[in-house]
Amino acid sequence: MNKNDLINSIATKSGLTKRDVESVLNGFLGEVTEALASGDKVQLIGFGTFETRTRSGRTGRNPQTGQEITIPESKVPAFKAGNKLKEAIK
Repeated sequence: MNKNDLINSIATKSGLTKRDVESVLNGFLGEVTEALASGDKVQLIGFGTFETRTRSGRTGRNPQTGQEITIPESKVPAFKAGNKLKEAIK
Protein backbone atom coordinates (compact mmCIF):
# COMPACT_ATOMS: atom_id res chain seq x y z
CA MET A 1 0.00 0.00 0.00
CA ASN A 2 1.42 3.39 -0.95
CA LYS A 3 0.49 6.86 0.31
CA ASN A 4 -2.29 7.40 -2.25
CA ASP A 5 -3.84 4.01 -1.47
CA LEU A 6 -3.77 4.87 2.24
CA ILE A 7 -5.41 8.26 1.62
CA ASN A 8 -8.14 6.67 -0.52
CA SER A 9 -8.81 3.95 2.06
CA ILE A 10 -9.05 6.38 4.99
CA ALA A 11 -11.25 8.77 3.00
CA THR A 12 -13.64 5.95 2.07
CA LYS A 13 -13.87 4.59 5.62
CA SER A 14 -14.12 7.96 7.39
CA GLY A 15 -16.31 9.92 4.98
CA LEU A 16 -13.76 12.74 4.86
CA THR A 17 -12.53 14.21 1.61
CA LYS A 18 -9.27 12.98 0.15
CA ARG A 19 -7.86 16.50 0.48
CA ASP A 20 -8.64 16.59 4.22
CA VAL A 21 -7.15 13.13 4.79
CA GLU A 22 -4.02 14.07 2.84
CA SER A 23 -3.63 17.24 4.91
CA VAL A 24 -3.93 15.29 8.19
CA LEU A 25 -1.54 12.56 6.99
CA ASN A 26 1.05 15.10 5.83
CA GLY A 27 0.73 16.91 9.17
CA PHE A 28 1.25 13.65 11.08
CA LEU A 29 4.30 12.70 9.01
CA GLY A 30 5.75 16.20 9.44
CA GLU A 31 5.32 16.10 13.21
CA VAL A 32 6.90 12.65 13.49
CA THR A 33 9.82 13.80 11.32
CA GLU A 34 10.36 16.94 13.41
CA ALA A 35 10.21 14.99 16.67
CA LEU A 36 12.75 12.42 15.46
CA ALA A 37 15.04 15.13 14.09
CA SER A 38 15.08 16.82 17.51
CA GLY A 39 15.88 13.55 19.27
CA ASP A 40 12.41 12.86 20.71
CA LYS A 41 10.44 9.68 20.26
CA VAL A 42 6.79 9.37 19.25
CA GLN A 43 4.86 6.72 21.16
CA LEU A 44 1.40 5.63 20.02
CA ILE A 45 0.14 3.24 22.70
CA GLY A 46 -0.88 -0.08 21.17
CA PHE A 47 0.46 0.80 17.71
CA GLY A 48 4.16 1.39 18.22
CA THR A 49 7.02 3.77 18.82
CA PHE A 50 9.01 5.83 16.34
CA GLU A 51 12.50 6.63 17.62
CA THR A 52 16.06 7.24 16.52
CA ARG A 53 18.91 4.86 17.19
CA THR A 54 22.62 5.45 16.93
CA ARG A 55 24.46 3.19 14.52
CA SER A 56 28.07 2.93 15.65
CA GLY A 57 30.96 3.76 13.37
CA ARG A 58 32.72 0.88 11.68
CA THR A 59 35.31 -0.01 9.09
CA GLY A 60 34.04 -0.89 5.64
CA ARG A 61 35.55 -1.69 2.30
CA ASN A 62 35.12 0.07 -1.05
CA PRO A 63 33.90 -2.72 -3.36
CA GLN A 64 35.51 -1.15 -6.45
CA THR A 65 39.00 -0.61 -5.08
CA GLY A 66 39.09 -2.89 -2.05
CA GLN A 67 40.39 0.04 0.03
CA GLU A 68 39.31 0.16 3.67
CA ILE A 69 37.16 3.16 4.60
CA THR A 70 35.85 4.43 7.91
CA ILE A 71 32.06 4.66 8.10
CA PRO A 72 31.14 7.29 10.71
CA GLU A 73 28.56 6.93 13.47
CA SER A 74 25.05 7.90 12.34
CA LYS A 75 21.49 8.26 13.59
CA VAL A 76 18.82 6.16 11.92
CA PRO A 77 15.03 6.16 12.33
CA ALA A 78 13.50 3.04 13.84
CA PHE A 79 10.00 1.70 14.55
CA LYS A 80 9.10 -0.76 17.26
CA ALA A 81 5.65 -2.33 16.91
CA GLY A 82 3.28 -2.25 19.89
CA ASN A 83 1.45 -5.24 21.33
CA LYS A 84 -1.93 -4.55 19.68
CA LEU A 85 -0.28 -4.25 16.26
CA LYS A 86 1.67 -7.46 16.84
CA GLU A 87 -1.51 -9.29 17.86
CA ALA A 88 -3.43 -7.99 14.82
CA ILE A 89 -0.78 -9.34 12.47
CA LYS A 90 -0.65 -12.84 13.98
